[in-house]
Amino acid sequence: MKVKEIFAKTILTKTAIPGFDYCINPYVGCGHGCRYCYASFMKRFTGHLEPWGQFVDVKVNAPYLLRKQLKRTRHGVVALSTVTDPYQPLERKYQLTRKCLEALLDAQLSVDLLTRSPLCLRDMDLFKRFKRIEVGFSITTHDERIKRIFEPCSPSILSRVKALRALRREKIGTYAFIGPMLPLDPKPLVAMLDGLIDEVLIDRMNYPNKVKAIYRKAKLDQYLEEDYFRMTGRELKERFEKKGIPVSVIF
Repeated sequence: MKVKEIFAKTILTKTAIPGFDYCINPYVGCGHGCRYCYASFMKRFTGHLEPWGQFVDVKVNAPYLLRKQLKRTRHGVVALSTVTDPYQPLERKYQLTRKCLEALLDAQLSVDLLTRSPLCLRDMDLFKRFKRIEVGFSITTHDERIKRIFEPCSPSILSRVKALRALRREKIGTYAFIGPMLPLDPKPLVAMLDGLIDEVLIDRMNYPNKVKAIYRKAKLDQYLEEDYFRMTGRELKERFEKKGIPVSVIF
């Protein structure tokens, strides 16, 4: 892993993503190295030659910049993060996400946080002090074997479910992002998340060309077909809604 400390010019960025006003990305790149990650497009702008998942730039001045920008920002919803995981492994050392949350807490902006890592539980003390915060987990399959193929360096599915349970106990708003839908069986996935989330977002594999070879090698080609996404998305939606969990299908 190539790690580089950099000084960013800005950290609180306006976004056109529906439902959010701003985004914060404390890192460039991500140590989780998900094989399908759309954020790998960032390499076009950063000049990195390393494979996605093998480099991270650490924006060491992010908390300072954020406090400076927040002096001119009074309202809005902040997404943390949109092109990196805010709780990737290096967060354990640098604590940039935690320090940014402290700044957002002082300003009392609303926060929507999406991660794959139970490391977020470290910051439970901060979560509990926000007037509005949602913590989401990307859970793309129920199957650990499939997870290891497509998300080789990310935390296990079980650890994410356990983290959701811990957040739920503390009455923190939670959601699941099932996107992209990897090969999965809706019934066990819904059972796994029942009682642990307030809502669900579902998305398909939006960049299939990135992963066709991986699917082919693992003999999973049928899970890239349109019928799979359409039918599985529908079944997931029906099963969650039967349990009273609202669902947004975003494809």
